Amino acid sequence: MSETAESPAGKLVNLPEYSVTELSAALKRTVEEGFPFVRVRGEVSGLKAAASGHIYFDLKDDKAVLNAIVWKPTARLLKVRPEPGLEVICMGRVTTYPGSSRYQLIVEQVELAGLGALMAMLEERKKRLAAEGLFDAGRKKALPFLPDVIGVITSPTGAVIRDIMHRLNARFPRRVLLWPVAVQGEKAAAEIAAAITGFNSLPQGFPRPDLIIVARGGGSIEDLMAFNEEAVVRAAAASRIPLISAVGHETDTTLIDFASDMRAPTPTAAAELAVPVLADLIAGLADFGRRVRNSFDKGISDRKRHLAQLARVLPKPEQLFAHPRQRLDQSGERLGLGLSRNLQIHRARLVKAGALLRPRPIETRIAHAREKLVGLDARALRSERIHLTKERGRLESLSRVLKGVSYLDVLERGFALVRNGDGKIRRRAADIKAGEGLHLVFADGEKTVHAEGSGPAGTSRGKKSGTDQGSLF
Repeated sequence: MSETAESPAGKLVNLPEYSVTELSAALKRTVEEGFPFVRVRGEVSGLKAAASGHIYFDLKDDKAVLNAIVWKPTARLLKVRPEPGLEVICMGRVTTYPGSSRYQLIVEQVELAGLGALMAMLEERKKRLAAEGLFDAGRKKALPFLPDVIGVITSPTGAVIRDIMHRLNARFPRRVLLWPVAVQGEKAAAEIAAAITGFNSLPQGFPRPDLIIVARGGGSIEDLMAFNEEAVVRAAAASRIPLISAVGHETDTTLIDFASDMRAPTPTAAAELAVPVLADLIAGLADFGRRVRNSFDKGISDRKRHLAQLARVLPKPEQLFAHPRQRLDQSGERLGLGLSRNLQIHRARLVKAGALLRPRPIETRIAHAREKLVGLDARALRSERIHLTKERGRLESLSRVLKGVSYLDVLERGFALVRNGDGKIRRRAADIKAGEGLHLVFADGEKTVHAEGSGPAGTSRGKKSGTDQGSLF
C-alpha cells in the first residue's frame, strides 16, 4: 500500500464525536419526527398501573414486543382500558427513553382489535363480576306492585323518555323523576353510575323513587359499551331501590342486565313492568265486588235453606219439654216428702237431747261460778305483778340511758345552754348577732342576757370585768 493512501482508521478519525446524551437526543428527535402518530396492533401483556396513575404495558405479537405508556390524564379518558391478553389497536406517538436506551409508544387512544376481542373482554369481565356474587339471583329485589315515584335514567332528548312516559300515562300515570345522562360516549358510564347512586342517596323530604329504570334505545355493541362498564354494573348491584334495565332491543344484552333486579327487552316494556294497567285494576275490582256479593247472597241462601231443613226435623216445643216437666213434678213431690221426713228426724233428736239436759240447782251453779271467779282473780293479780315488775325494770333501764345522754349532767359541771329568743340553740359565737336576746340555761335555772358585740375571731365580746374574759351580761 502506498504511504499516501488514506486508511479506514483515518476516515474514522474524521467522524464527528457525540456524547451519550447528544446521541440519545438525536435518536429521540429522529424517531419522533419519523413516527409522529401511528396505529399499532398487538396483545396487551405485562400490564402495570403505577401509584402515580400512569399505565405501563407491552404490546406484543409472535415476533416482537413494544413498550407502551398511557399517561394519567389520558388514562381517565380511555374508552377501552387495557387488560392482559386483550388484543387492541393503540394510537399514539413513538419516542425513546434515553435512561434505558429503548423506544416506546405513548398511547393516546385504545380500540379493540375487532368484535371477537370485544366479546372476549366482556365475557372475561362477566365471569369476574359473577364470581364476586353481583349477579346472584338471591340478592335481587322484588319490584313494587304500584310505585308512587319512578326514577328514569336516560337521555333527556331521545325517544326513550317519551316512550316511557307515553306507556306510563296509558297504563297507570305515576310521578316520574328524570335524571338526564349521556347514554353513549366517554362520560356516559360515569354519569349513569352517578345517577344510580344519586337516586339512592336522595335526602329525607325529597320524593325518593320506589323504582329505577335505566333505559337506552338500540345500537351497536360499541354504542352500548357504557352499560358494560364495571362502574355501572357495580352501581346497579349496590342499588337499594329495585332497578329495571332496559338497554337496546330485545336481542341486545349488556352486563347491567345481569346486575339489575329485572331486565326489560325495551324501554316500553320496562314501563309495562313498572306499573299495572289502571283499567284492568278497575275491572278486576269490579269483578271482585260482584264475586263478593254473589258469594254473600249464595251463602245467605244456603244458610236459609239449611235452617229450614233443620226446622223441619226439630221436634215440637211440647215434645221437647214434656219429659223435663214430668221429672220436675216428680221431684217436687219427693222434695215435700223429704222435708217432712227431715223435720221428723230433727224433732226426735231435739227431744232426745232435751231429755239428757237436766237443770242443776241455782245454789250449785252460783257456788261453781264463785270458785271460778276466785281463781280468775288470783290469776289476774299474779299477771299484774309480773307485768309491773317487767315494766319497772324497763323504765329504770330507759332512765339510765336518758341520764347518760341528757345535757343536765353537763350543766352540773359548770356549762350553760344558750338559746335565742325563738328557742333555737346557738352552738357557735359566730351565730350570735350584736344586741340579740339570749336565754342561758344553767343547772339551777335560766337567765336572759343581751349580746353586745363580736370579736374579730367571731367570739362574743362583752364588757370587761376583772379578768381578760369577756362577759355576755
